[in-house]
Amino acid sequence: MDEAVRETLATDPRMSTLIDRHGPVQIQPADSPFRRLAVSIINQQLSTASATAVRERVFDQLGTVEPSAVLAADESALRAAGLSEAKVDYLQHVARAFQEDDLTPDGLAHLEDAAVIDRLTDIRGVGEWTARMYLIFALGRPDVLPLGDLAVRRGIQALYGNGRELDREAMREIGDRWRPYRSYGTQYVWLEYED
Repeated sequence: MDEAVRETLATDPRMSTLIDRHGPVQIQPADSPFRRLAVSIINQQLSTASATAVRERVFDQLGTVEPSAVLAADESALRAAGLSEAKVDYLQHVARAFQEDDLTPDGLAHLEDAAVIDRLTDIRGVGEWTARMYLIFALGRPDVLPLGDLAVRRGIQALYGNGRELDREAMREIGDRWRPYRSYGTQYVWLEYED
């Protein structure tokens, strides 16, 4: 983790404690952006354990997690692996989008985060949560605060709420302390929440 990231986050005393507890984290582009987006689609509205099981079966079924493999896959086999009909449809739309457009870190490098979200959410099955996960985990963008993620909201509330509920505006203000490295702050919130 870059020293500038550590210094910025450490100005928040709670975040400083998390850095000491969990050590450095990394935010970097994924080796396979398509695979990362497929993971986000599969994970939608599933518990971690369920998502992991379904993902393993689907990826075994595909053999290789590439757009061409998704488009060539037998839909009934994907459903038998645990995907709903809607998620099969979503994966196919994402696969077509990857074949038609450069959605890799290099292909989207010229776009601001908001423009990437707009572009991704034009794809059927990709909502704002999925787009923000893509910004962090596929593109390696350093300043994303995904308040659509339940674990992030619960984690921030547990760390900063002092026993009271926090609305999203209050959570945004907390996240503003971590700018321009909110993705890193988010990683620490996830680590603490999952601990």
